Amino acid sequence: MDQVLASRIGQDTAQSSIVLACEQPMTGYHETNYSLAYSSHISWQTPDSPVPNEVYPSLAWDNLFENRGSLRNMSILDRVKGDAETLSLAVSSSDKAKLDEYLTSVREVEKRVEGMRKSKDKAEDLAKQKNRPVFTMDRPANGLPEDLREHARLMCDIIAIAFQTDKTRVATLLLARDLGALYYPFLEVREGHHSASHNNNSDDYERIARFHLGQLAYLAARLDSMPEGNGTVLDNSCLMWLSNMWIGRKHDNTRLPLVLAGGLGGTLQTGRTLDYLQAGDENRKMCSLFLSIMDRMGVKLERFGDAETRLDRL
Repeated sequence: MDQVLASRIGQDTAQSSIVLACEQPMTGYHETNYSLAYSSHISWQTPDSPVPNEVYPSLAWDNLFENRGSLRNMSILDRVKGDAETLSLAVSSSDKAKLDEYLTSVREVEKRVEGMRKSKDKAEDLAKQKNRPVFTMDRPANGLPEDLREHARLMCDIIAIAFQTDKTRVATLLLARDLGALYYPFLEVREGHHSASHNNNSDDYERIARFHLGQLAYLAARLDSMPEGNGTVLDNSCLMWLSNMWIGRKHDNTRLPLVLAGGLGGTLQTGRTLDYLQAGDENRKMCSLFLSIMDRMGVKLERFGDAETRLDRL
């Protein structure tokens, strides 16, 4: 869905979409003979061509602000310093305070990105010494943050700034891929993500799920703190948070709880819980939800995936 939107509305922004992830994709095939690309990507250009995930915050930042060549050594704020100073003289004191707050928040994220850039550069030097691709090395030797909290939070910040600056209006973030190999020592979980998911009623797995949901809460709060028009960026956005599995120990995906946040310009009523379990399979398709969301973003299709109808009651 994100790439359908990107192809229809992406020409209005510097980037049609951004596709981020906190875990490297897998290669090869599963024992069921499916390509592991399906377990590593949620954004697809065609049915058999995934959009590459950007896992490095520094590269995501550079792409967002077109940092190339010598510009990588210059703060993006230095590039607009003169314009910012001129603007601050022409606006009210309250607007000047908002401008200062915005510039400060951008600089704070930029400094954290720079710290991760150094780790990535160091990893690439190490990979050259070992004569192997950096992506084949384990975290943190591959330059990715060892602390997932830091990685996920920075990716959310990049999305928030991308929306705030209107660099793009479409973004996806894969917090953990299927067959995930991530570990969560800060949650006191000893098993890897995939193993823990097979005991999905455990306290360990609940802590993992809460950590992931916390990233949605963080991103929503960030967008809600950004004024836009008569509301906030969140009021004009729609965040969709979901998993691909209902019961991990059974590999059961017959129902998929999903959270939407944001009013999408007043087109979505918030503060509700909608239950479609008894509506019948034909009336609770995920692709029906996707059609409904795209309608509200000005992209109307007769069909998407396995659905031709919109989701009722949305």
